[in-house]
This record gives sequence, structure tokens and C-alpha cells, in this order.
Amino acid sequence: MLFKLPFESSVLESVVLDLLRQRLPEYQRTELPLALPEAAVLMPLVDSPEPRVILTVRSNSMPTHAGEVAFPGGKRDPSDKNLLMTALRESEEEVGLNARYVDVLGQLSPLASRYGMKVTPFVGIVHPDAQLQAEPGEIDTIFQVPLKFFLEETPELSSPIDFFGRRFRIPSYYYEDKRIWGLTAFMILDLINHVYDAGIEFDVSHWPADREQ
Repeated sequence: MLFKLPFESSVLESVVLDLLRQRLPEYQRTELPLALPEAAVLMPLVDSPEPRVILTVRSNSMPTHAGEVAFPGGKRDPSDKNLLMTALRESEEEVGLNARYVDVLGQLSPLASRYGMKVTPFVGIVHPDAQLQAEPGEIDTIFQVPLKFFLEETPELSSPIDFFGRRFRIPSYYYEDKRIWGLTAFMILDLINHVYDAGIEFDVSHWPADREQ
């Protein structure tokens, strides 16, 4: 188990969202010094006795990330006044999540996708009464993963790769029949490293060569 507190598991479930609300405002964002087209995603967590992370499987007909697990989101539209509006608009379009059911707590550092997009994640708590419906042209499946799963499971990490001038180990989680990896897993790790002290290194740009195996 990655996340350790001096509590029973039933109590742990009741405090994970409290910790998120307390610690996310302390997050120190790192800007991405790259001139790339912008996109944004929402990292939605359902406010329930056992908090759950909402994820999607993208349609196989999509031009990028086809069939992959992703958070709801997409490219910034010229009419979006900011990236938060992008994340909320795309979430409503893709999974029917109305913004009035979302309490946005903050944002994480932007990441570069392999398709050359600068993607900014926003973290939001979703009211349990929110109704979700997949847009069939974009989303194949909506599913939910207990947040506890990511706090207890150690992701599989690839060998280091060079990416936009830095070195990363690509994380993968395996939940039921789904692989959660790449940018989506990076965002999850960034969140749990900060809020829950998971301590999983994936940006290894500073590692000496003898630590890369």
C-alpha cells in the first residue's frame, strides 16, 4: 500500500477528499516552456463514501488516442475565455457532466502530449447526483475507479525515454480489463504524489545513468 496513515481503512476513505481539499491549494505548478497548442482535461472525483475517479475510453474512430483511457477534455476553442472553461465544456460534451455539479479545487502542471499538445489538468469534486452520458462519436465507455486503487497499487514503470528534452518513465496501471497509462497516469501520479505523498518518481531527468535500469 502506497498511502499510509495511522487510521483504519474505513476512516481513510472518509479523509482522502478532505486531504485533497486541504493540500491541493498548496500545489506549486511548474510551467511548460514550450509553444504548443493548448488543451485541458478535468480530473473528476465523485464525492462519495468511497471516492471514485471518473475516466473514459475514447472511441476507436478518434484521430488521436483512439481506444485509450483518458480524462474528459480536449482542445481549447477560440471562444473559451480560459482553460478551465475548456475542461468544463469538453466534459459536458463528452460525458454529459454539467459544470454546476463540479467543485473545481485547482489545477496541476501542464504536460506535453505525444501529439504535440500542451495539456492542463483541472481537479474537481463531482456531486454524486451528477448524471453521465457518453457522446458516442467520441467516447466508447465511461467507467469509475476507486481512488483507493491508485493509493494502494504501484504502477508499472517503463525504462526511461527522452521526451521534449526531459527523461520520463511511463507509468501504467491495470484496472480490470483496462490499461491506464501515459498522460492520464502521469496526471494521477502527480496528484497522489503531492496530496498523498506517494513518492513515485516518473520524471527522471536528474537521474545519473546508473539509476536508469
